[in-house]
Amino acid sequence: MHIHILGICGTFMGGLAQIAKQLGHKVTGSDQNVYPPMSEELVKLNIDVMSGYDSEHLSSNPDIVLVGNTLSRGNPAIEYMLNQKMHYMSGPEWLYRQVLHDRHVLAVSGTHGKTTTTSMLSWILEYTGLNPSFLIGGVAENFDRSARFTDSKYFVIEADEYDTAFFDKRSKFIHYHPDVLIINNIEYDHADIFHDLAAIRAQFHNLVRMLPENATIVFPLEDKEIDEVISMGCWARLETFSVTNGDWSIFDASKDFRNFSVKSPKKETGFVEWQTIGEHNAMNALAAIVAANNIGISVDSACEALSKFKSVKRRLECIFEVDGIRIFDDFAHHPTAIRKSIQALSSTLDEGRIIAIMEPRSNTMRMGVHSEVLSDAFLDADLVYFFQPNDLNWNIKEHVSQLGDRCQIFKDVDKIAEHVCSNIRTNDQIIIMSNGAFGGIHKKIAERLN
Repeated sequence: MHIHILGICGTFMGGLAQIAKQLGHKVTGSDQNVYPPMSEELVKLNIDVMSGYDSEHLSSNPDIVLVGNTLSRGNPAIEYMLNQKMHYMSGPEWLYRQVLHDRHVLAVSGTHGKTTTTSMLSWILEYTGLNPSFLIGGVAENFDRSARFTDSKYFVIEADEYDTAFFDKRSKFIHYHPDVLIINNIEYDHADIFHDLAAIRAQFHNLVRMLPENATIVFPLEDKEIDEVISMGCWARLETFSVTNGDWSIFDASKDFRNFSVKSPKKETGFVEWQTIGEHNAMNALAAIVAANNIGISVDSACEALSKFKSVKRRLECIFEVDGIRIFDDFAHHPTAIRKSIQALSSTLDEGRIIAIMEPRSNTMRMGVHSEVLSDAFLDADLVYFFQPNDLNWNIKEHVSQLGDRCQIFKDVDKIAEHVCSNIRTNDQIIIMSNGAFGGIHKKIAERLN
């Protein structure tokens, strides 16, 4: 079967392409922005990727067109597809019909921590010999790829709440029908899709109410939004976790959470010693341990696996080091995620400063939705540099006065790099926060420091 994927370079659709190729299909695709790392992953699999959305890309008359959620009516490829009455489907629906319907699905959802937790859970299953299929919204360093298909009955999937396609405005995770569902947290995000937090809660409720009685939901204690979703109607079994309470808990943790112990409801314990830092990552790990335990993996085995976990690209990833100065690449683009990343890095320092550099690139951030709480996210940083794009329709300076003299705003990426490097000190830690390329600032700073 010939499958053509519109929006193939997105993490989800690119993952589908890899899985479809492994299933033996001919796979081609189109995307407006053909860029690494996904483009490189696809090239390795000899998948033909075309730039743009020219209708000619569909002239070969593929058996089915999978439509990504970034495409809308008026797009030349979409209009050609409809005019020619081609067979089309959303990526999530195709995945369920072709793969997930006869697999034991472990899904990871929530506003923050999905990619990391999905990577952790996939690795636990891999380490314990279960050889899982997976689809991750990033490149897990233990696998060096974002998706794969195996003959295992287990499929681990990152389950985000973003919409499915222009013809299906439900969240993607509605299609997955998980046997084990992790909900890490629920906050307001994706303001370009959801009008308010209530709209997000409604999608999570749609997901929860579809789960059978023999499914399990794993979630943290005292998340009021998750509690609200559960209270709307739930038939699945519930397991809770927290740092100190819940069915599952953490104890004897080091300050930076590089070491911590885990306790199960049955008083089983395990110990994790790893290079990953931060309480939020320990919580992600605990969620993964609970989910793995639901398919028979012992606490001790899961903890042993996590002690060999290598994290995920662009999640507090150290990409450069010289004279005690380190540069971290971090995907954080929501105030909560920003705050937790900075706090995690701060917990590792005895000396040196934290220099945070932020690009407001996500749709939600560009709309100014979180502008009122932006200052709070950076309170643990010593110096903060914001990039203000020319087309940003709100003024960053008006919302970060709480940071005082430690905050500066620039409209030029090169000037940020110059300023940082001219004022750098030994042992300073630079954390660059963006969900995009940020004008190559990572390389610009590294080259100046080298």
